[in-house]
Amino acid sequence: MKYKLIFAFLLIFTQLANAQNKKTTTGAEDRAIWVKHLYRIAYPVIYNLANETLKKNMPVEKAPGYGLNAAKVTYLEALGRTVAGVAPWLALPDDETAEGKLRKNMRTELLKALTNSVNPESPDYISFRSESQPIVDAAYVAHAFLRAPKALWEPLDETTKKRFIEEFKSLRTRTGAYNNWLLFAGLSEGFLLSIGEQYDPARVQFAINKMKEWYVGDSWYSDGEKFSMDYYNSYVIHPMLVDLLKVLVDKKKAQQADYDLALKRMVRYSEYLERIISPEGTYPAYGRSITYRTAAFQALAQVALMEKLPEYVKPAQVRGALTKVIYNLYNGNQNFDDKGWLVLGFNGHQPEIADIYTSTGSLYMATLGFLTLGLPADNKFWTDAPAPWTSLKAWSGETIKKDYKVEY
Repeated sequence: MKYKLIFAFLLIFTQLANAQNKKTTTGAEDRAIWVKHLYRIAYPVIYNLANETLKKNMPVEKAPGYGLNAAKVTYLEALGRTVAGVAPWLALPDDETAEGKLRKNMRTELLKALTNSVNPESPDYISFRSESQPIVDAAYVAHAFLRAPKALWEPLDETTKKRFIEEFKSLRTRTGAYNNWLLFAGLSEGFLLSIGEQYDPARVQFAINKMKEWYVGDSWYSDGEKFSMDYYNSYVIHPMLVDLLKVLVDKKKAQQADYDLALKRMVRYSEYLERIISPEGTYPAYGRSITYRTAAFQALAQVALMEKLPEYVKPAQVRGALTKVIYNLYNGNQNFDDKGWLVLGFNGHQPEIADIYTSTGSLYMATLGFLTLGLPADNKFWTDAPAPWTSLKAWSGETIKKDYKVEY
């Protein structure tokens, strides 16, 4: 009966989402598109892990030249990256709408999934304790807990909480790449600090200090000592740096000015992301890890979620731009296999463009572009009248704001 209800709810969202075929859509129709596609992406991971069949049922496709031990890393990738993206949406309170019931069902299953993931007796136990890659994906689990503590952390039983804490602390036996990976290590420690656990201040401070050193100007951070032109400022750097500093400020371990500056830089970076969305709802496929798809817009989605968009970037124009991107990528079947799992590629099955660290689990970073679903349906992001985004206005001959570098 439960799954018949889920099917009925998804049918409702499909009918609403089909409105994207019109020239303009309402905020409610846009939201239905977001809900439908986030649920579609996240459901196989959460449902299977809740039922202890993730390792049995998730395909493990690997990039040509793949260099990791997929069996030891891909399942944590799938879990961490999925929960980090769905967390703000699942943090909304329950209600009796079709969306509310769908959301409650996913939250209930995710709590089972999280419990199974750290239970050594479960066939889906996911260890953090070997390989370097878990440093990355444990941080996405931690990020989910920071984004939705009352929905995803506090309801866990004490045994499960203790197991997660032990898994996080086990990461201290390893190190990783000398780049954005420093933030992964720092964020996991920041989560431990946030819940009153013993944490490693050196890992936290090293991450903060290096990000400050690697700032190159106009909202861009270098990903390590040499600059890379890619989306890692959005995949990782801005969101994790801002949220780590928030924990430190709340615990009186950092200055408010440090957080304010990092946030200001992320807001500026979000302007770039909004501007690169074409009038047709496409964006440049450049740099490493383009198989992460909508994760390229995590920083923009988070700034909108925080209601910190620049004055000239209206919430409705961000909604319209991201809705078009989401629709273009996920309304068809080109990015899914016949069982609903994401496939290696950017917009289709294109394994040749996947990086040597990319497998099926890696792809669930895509959920990070949906963070703004954490705003309730009556927020102006969803209720304001449709508005054209910057490139749509520019190519239509409308007036747009001139863009200049900033000095902070």
